[in-house]
Amino acid sequence: MTNYDPVTTATALAEAYTSGRQTLLDTQSKAAQSTSTALTRLQSALTAFDSAINALSSKKTPLATSAVFSNTAVGSATASASATAGSYSFFVEQLASANQVTYGGLTSLPVSATDSMSVKLGSLSFNVDLKAADTDSDGNLSAKEIAAAINGAPNNNSLVTASFVTVGGASQLVLTSNTAGAANTISLDTTGVAAGALKTALSNGSELVAAKDAIVWLGAQTTGVKLQQSSNTFTAIDGVSMTFTKAMATGEAPVTLTVASDDNATAANVQSFVDAYNKLEEVLDSLTNGGDAQNGVAAAAFANDSGVRALRSRLVSTIRESVGGLTLANYGVIANRDGSLSLDQTKLKAKLATNPDGLTQVFGSSGTTKSGVLGDLDTYLNLWTNSATGQIAQRKTAVTKLQDSFTERQATLDNQYNSAYERYLIQYTQLQTLQSQLSQTSSMFDALFSNDNS
Repeated sequence: MTNYDPVTTATALAEAYTSGRQTLLDTQSKAAQSTSTALTRLQSALTAFDSAINALSSKKTPLATSAVFSNTAVGSATASASATAGSYSFFVEQLASANQVTYGGLTSLPVSATDSMSVKLGSLSFNVDLKAADTDSDGNLSAKEIAAAINGAPNNNSLVTASFVTVGGASQLVLTSNTAGAANTISLDTTGVAAGALKTALSNGSELVAAKDAIVWLGAQTTGVKLQQSSNTFTAIDGVSMTFTKAMATGEAPVTLTVASDDNATAANVQSFVDAYNKLEEVLDSLTNGGDAQNGVAAAAFANDSGVRALRSRLVSTIRESVGGLTLANYGVIANRDGSLSLDQTKLKAKLATNPDGLTQVFGSSGTTKSGVLGDLDTYLNLWTNSATGQIAQRKTAVTKLQDSFTERQATLDNQYNSAYERYLIQYTQLQTLQSQLSQTSSMFDALFSNDNS
C-alpha cells in the first residue's frame, strides 16, 4: 500500500498547479528588470555625452591659443581662443607680496575683563574680544589663544590669518594678510587694552614681509608702459592671463610673451569629443547586442528596440551633417565601420591651416543659442534625457507600472498557491488517516484469521 506524506504531496501538487503561470511571471519580471537597468545605464551614458558636449561648447570654440614666456621662470600665461596672436615684451620689476607682522613677548600675559583690540587691514578692520580669548580662564593670554581669537573673530572673513611660533621658549604671534598689495598693511589698534605687558606686546610689531604691489613694465624697464597692481596676475592683454613669479634684475633684457594658435591643444579638444562619443557608442553596443543563442549568450535588453536603433541612427546622421558646406570629416573626424569615431590629426591640422574658423562653425554651440553639430546633438539628446518629458523618463514610468502589475499578479498567484496547498493538504491528510485506519483493520483481520485455533 502507498504511503502518503500530506505536506510533501500538497506542496508538489500546489507547485504543479501554479508552475506554468509562475514561470511566465518570472520571465516577464526578469525582462522588466533588465529593461529598467538598461534604461538607467542608457540615461547615464547619454547624460555623460551631453556633459562632454556642453563642456566643449563652454569654451566657445574648439580652437586653442597658447601663450608662452621665453623664460618660464619669470611667469606663466594662458590664452583664450579670442586672444590675438602676437609677441609682447615684459620686465618684472617687483612682485606683489602680502604683509606679515610678528608680535613677541606673548607668553602668558594678564588680561582684564574689558580688554579688546581692533585688527586693521588697509581700510578694513574687525574687533577681537581679548577677555573671551582666555579659553582656559586662568586670567592670562598666550599667543596661541590670541591667534585663535583673531581667526575666529566674527568679522574677520579671512582678511587676516593668525598663527603662533615658539622660538627659544618665547611665543610670538604672527599675522598674515590674505590679500597682497601695498594698500593691505596690517596694524593693531590697542586703545581698548588696559596699560600693562599685554598692551605693550601688542603695540610693538615687527614686519616680516612688506606689503608691496606688483610692478611690471610692458616693454623695457623705465621706458615702457608701467603696470602696477596688488596681484601678480595681469590681464592687460585681451584674452590673456599672465601670472608673474619672479622679479628680474635691473638691466636684464625683457622676457617675450608669444601668443599663437595651438594646433595640438585644438586637436586635444576635438579628441575629447571623439572620446566622449566612443564611450557612448560602447554602451549602445552592449545594450543592443543580439546575443549568441548557440553559445548561450542572451540578447541585450534593447537588441530589438526600434527607438534605440533610431537614437543611434540620429546620432550618426548628426555627426555627419554639413554646416556651411563643411563637416567634421573635413577636419579629420572619421566615422569608422564599427560605429566609432577616430581623429586624423594630420588632416585636422592641414584643414586648420587653411580654414581654422570653419571648425568653430561646424561644432557650433549647445548653449542658449544652439548651432552646429553640438547644438543639434544637445537638442536631440534632450528628447531622451529630459527628466519630465524625455523618452527615458516615460519608459521608466511605463516599466515601473508594469513591475507594479507583476507584483500584484505575484500576490494573486501566491494566494492561489496557498489555497491549493491548503486544499491538497486537507485531502491528503484525510487520505493518510483513512489509509492508517485501513492498515489497522487489515492487521486485525490478519491476526484474527492467522490463528490456527479459530
